[in-house]
Amino acid sequence: MPNGVRFNSNYPCIARSDAYYQRAEQLIPAATQTLAKGPGQYVRGIAPKYLQSGKGCRVWDVDGNEFIDLMMGVGPISLGYQYPAVDDAIREQLESGITFSLMHPLEVEVAELVRDCIPGADMVRFSKTGCDVTSAAVRLARAYTNREKVLCCGYHGWHDWYIGITKRNDGVPTAVRDLTSTFQYNDADSAAAAIDEQTACVILEPVVFTLPEAGFLQRLRDICDRNGTLLIFDEMWTGFRLAMGGAQEHFGVRADLACYSKAIANGMPLSVLAGRRDVMELCEKDIFFFTTFGGEALSLAAAKATIYELRDKSVPEFLARQGRKLRLGYSGIATQLRMNYTDCSGPDCRSVVGFDTEAGNPLELKSLMQQELIKRGILWAGFHNLSYSHADKDIEHILRAYEDVLPIVKAAVEKRNVRSCLLGAPVEPVFARSPAGAGMARKAADSGRSN
Repeated sequence: MPNGVRFNSNYPCIARSDAYYQRAEQLIPAATQTLAKGPGQYVRGIAPKYLQSGKGCRVWDVDGNEFIDLMMGVGPISLGYQYPAVDDAIREQLESGITFSLMHPLEVEVAELVRDCIPGADMVRFSKTGCDVTSAAVRLARAYTNREKVLCCGYHGWHDWYIGITKRNDGVPTAVRDLTSTFQYNDADSAAAAIDEQTACVILEPVVFTLPEAGFLQRLRDICDRNGTLLIFDEMWTGFRLAMGGAQEHFGVRADLACYSKAIANGMPLSVLAGRRDVMELCEKDIFFFTTFGGEALSLAAAKATIYELRDKSVPEFLARQGRKLRLGYSGIATQLRMNYTDCSGPDCRSVVGFDTEAGNPLELKSLMQQELIKRGILWAGFHNLSYSHADKDIEHILRAYEDVLPIVKAAVEKRNVRSCLLGAPVEPVFARSPAGAGMARKAADSGRSN
């Protein structure tokens, strides 16, 4: 009998997952399309590798095991799997067509909705992936300022201008690598020191897990204004989740350009570049940023329905309430157990569990936690990526599981046998990210992240 969302007697059977994986190893580099979903991010031999279906905040793997999902597609599932209002909109549009030979009215309708939600969104362009729009934003900034250098902080995708500063930069020309540099999050002085008269833009994730210190984002805004540099917010995680208007609305700091994806279409592939009219107008004649699938109607129909649901049901506020229960609940359990080497931090809508190195290898500690949560019907990779479908009963089960699992972790730490408690290979870092990643938690749950 497959495992369910309960305190199961055994770890799940994952025979079909393993069979698919053996086939994938022969055909797919790294066996996955998305590193954060790949087998290296889960304990080998214990965690499922392939999911078959989802409903609400629950998922079922190919072996029939059921889990509460705390990853939600690595971010895009903001409302829930098989969410009726969104799926109905997709089905209705499917009856009329998917991609057309001329523009579709949904391009205008969704652009208007985005404009109404996002501060400073004078003009809007659609694409498919987050790195599409971050790269377009950088190109726009270079064209607008007639400068070439980029200063970044955080993770911004796989394209050359960014990935060249990471350790996975083979294939990126040295000349391209040399045009991008980094600065430390929450250290405006390091940004000010790195900016010069050739800096086209500063691009950062306005918040990941470490909250911005008072005045940090506004000071970046002021530094950019003084230098004639554009400020770009990469809001893949914060847009439509931290607030309807993302970090710009939440923190009250405007960006010249802002980039969105993930939460906007509840799982359908859509990304958005929005910003100042005088900058965005360069897309008309000066730079080239057009794509066949930018106006694909199924994703736009999903986005229209998703935005209405997010807005009308105050979903960002709901995510914050439910997330606060998990963040405070986890930290409270750890405090009661006198486990001062672990806590839960970050914005309420998306928090992270981390471990200090003084307790042991953080990846091994994370692996033991993950292993035991999987046995209790929770798919967990260190984060609380919540959706509108995470009901009170789901939060209560997660907290009960933490009450059950944290003492196991504590005992392993005290006996110094964390590694021997693992029934498979521990999770791996995704990749060596930029040395100044935005919002990296003080107690890292892992050492990298990726799309």
